[in-house]
Amino acid sequence: RRIHLRRKKMKLKIGLTGGISSGKSIVAEIFKTLNVAVYNSDYRAKWLMQNDPELKKQLIEAIGNIYKEDGSLDKELLRKYVFADPGKREIINSIVHPAVNKDFAQWTKKVNSKYVVKESALIFESGNYKTMDFNIVVYSPLELRIKRLMIRDYITRDVAIQKIKVQMKDKEKIKLADFVIINDTYTPILPQVLNLHKFFLIHAI
Repeated sequence: RRIHLRRKKMKLKIGLTGGISSGKSIVAEIFKTLNVAVYNSDYRAKWLMQNDPELKKQLIEAIGNIYKEDGSLDKELLRKYVFADPGKREIINSIVHPAVNKDFAQWTKKVNSKYVVKESALIFESGNYKTMDFNIVVYSPLELRIKRLMIRDYITRDVAIQKIKVQMKDKEKIKLADFVIINDTYTPILPQVLNLHKFFLIHAI
C-alpha cells in the first residue's frame, strides 16, 4: 500500500507483529529458514533490561526496583506491571523502546541479509511501524488465540482474555499493516510467507 523511499545502501526493513498467541514467532522462524535476518524485539528488550547499566538505572529511577537480589530481572514483577498497571507499562515502554530502536539500528548494519525483519509485539503501539518499509500482521481468530494462550501459559480463560485486551485490537493493526498473514489452522502459512519473501527480495534490490 505504501512504499517508503529508502536511501541507497540501507537495508529494506520489514515489521512483523501480531497479537499474543497469533503465531508471529512461527512466521519469524520461516523467514529465518529463508536466510533472512530476524530481530526479536521482545527478547532483545529483556536482554537490554538485564545487561544495559544505563537502561537499568533509568528503569529503577522511574518505577522502582524490578531486579532481584542477585541482579537478575524480576520477570514476574515486570509481567505484573505490563499486564496490570497501565501507568507503569507506559513508563517502561517509553524507556525501553528507544533503547531497543538503537540496538536494532546497530544490528541492522552488521547483519548480512538482503532485507531484515523486526519481530515486535508492539510495533504499532510504539509507532515503530513508521520506520519500517513494510509491515506484516499475523492474524489468528480470537477464540483460537485464547485456547493457545490457556494451554501455553497454564492460565484460565479470563486471564487469557485480560492479556489479549492489553494489546491493540486486530482490526486496528490490520488497518495500519501492508500485509496480513492468516494463521487459522486452515490456511497454509508457508505459501503466504514465500510470496512475501519474493516480493521483499524484489524491493530489496
